[in-house]
Amino acid sequence: MPFATEIHPVPGKLVDSTADLLVLPLIPGDSGPEAVEGVAESGLTQVLPASLTDLFAHYSLTGKPGELAHFPVPRDQGLVRLALLGVGSGSPDDLRKAGAALARAARGNERVALAWPGSGAEAATAFAEGVLLASYTFSLKTSEVPDDRRPAASVEVAAGDGGDGSLAGALERGTALAAATALARDLINTPSLTKDPEWMAARARDVAADKGLQVRVWDEKDLENDGFGAILGVGQGSSRPPRLVQLSYTPENPAAHVVLVGKGITFDTGGLSLKPNDNMSLMKTDMSGSAIVLAVLSALAAVGAAVRVTGLLALAENAFSGDSTRIGDVLTTYTGTTVEVLNSDAEGRLVLADAMGYAVGELAPDVLVDVATLTGAAKVALGTGTGALYSNDEELAAQLEEAGRASGEPLWRMPLTEEYVPTTKSRVADLANIGTRGRDFGPAGATDAALFLREFAGDVPWAHLDIAGPGRSMKESGLLSKGGTAFTTRTLLRWLADR
Repeated sequence: MPFATEIHPVPGKLVDSTADLLVLPLIPGDSGPEAVEGVAESGLTQVLPASLTDLFAHYSLTGKPGELAHFPVPRDQGLVRLALLGVGSGSPDDLRKAGAALARAARGNERVALAWPGSGAEAATAFAEGVLLASYTFSLKTSEVPDDRRPAASVEVAAGDGGDGSLAGALERGTALAAATALARDLINTPSLTKDPEWMAARARDVAADKGLQVRVWDEKDLENDGFGAILGVGQGSSRPPRLVQLSYTPENPAAHVVLVGKGITFDTGGLSLKPNDNMSLMKTDMSGSAIVLAVLSALAAVGAAVRVTGLLALAENAFSGDSTRIGDVLTTYTGTTVEVLNSDAEGRLVLADAMGYAVGELAPDVLVDVATLTGAAKVALGTGTGALYSNDEELAAQLEEAGRASGEPLWRMPLTEEYVPTTKSRVADLANIGTRGRDFGPAGATDAALFLREFAGDVPWAHLDIAGPGRSMKESGLLSKGGTAFTTRTLLRWLADR
């Protein structure tokens, strides 16, 4: 859903604004918080109900990022609210947190004005991300949003006399990153009654038409003719057949070719290995990887990516029926590799295997990255705040880790333990889709899955992002709303823009 909030710079000082919420940034000082340089002398302090020092003490303010207190002050147009907002050191991470806190405090207001604390372009981009993503909403309710929950229509960043062109560009970049994330969240949060593989393919066609991308869609007959046996095997239990979507972004004189592959299980019952209801209730979000890849492709031009990028959306509904893949069935993947299905709830790695095998065999990528809500084991290992990163390439792993830090989407490098490779083997096929040597190595589910996928990466530098933990949020907090988070959308966009 489009953002209800716009963020943009305005010339002048905070005291000149006629907004209904004025925001005075605070930074930590040696003896307590301090208003950012120049703002305390702007004339706004003349309308405060007490001195800044007394207000800091009254509200127990320290200037840490996201800390906020607000109260009414008199202006020519009547009473407005003044907020004291902690921005910490002014770093991108701190400004991102401060922006999110501001967005939540600004609900119910029409116009908000903030005195820009003078941080750099990356901080301004992060601030815009925080404001907009904390303003994100998804609702299918027929009633209107209550006024006190309605996001502010406008956030104005007072940039001083004459404004600041670099600030405007940084805020626009943050808006582009947030808009891509919001697109992915919309797709993830859409109920699976609506969202089947063909619906996702139609959304990809819409994005391609809007953004000037090339698109190709395989239907179930195309998948059968071209040998995508794993995607077909996962989707055969559903009355809504699978799809594979390819999107292509090609700038002038591309520096390299990157292929992104997204897991797109539009609903996951677990198949014959049926999930418990509590787990199944979250499974409309199991196509997060494909939503993220589609959203990344939609914003590559906006962030100035100079590499050629191909996105593959491996789409299927993992349903329970008489046509479902049986336990012990053997599927033949696109590469000809055979896989024994020992658990039909380990379906994500199957659709990824087909798409990755096609990418390596037909697209000649320089780099291959897959993203998926793949294993509960990754969530057990790292919780809901950090994504698991597996890679066969040191430089690629370091680049993605750095992009994750810059985006506030931390990734933790996990080991591709060679001693665990035998757990991917089957007695009757080339591979098994779950670990077969648990007694030897213990439950290494996330690593088992990564080692399975590595079999389809060939010699291409490859990274696997398992976002099962941070891909969903059970509450509203910081930049997140309840539901799909689209974790790694901004990471991948930053990484691709910097290549």
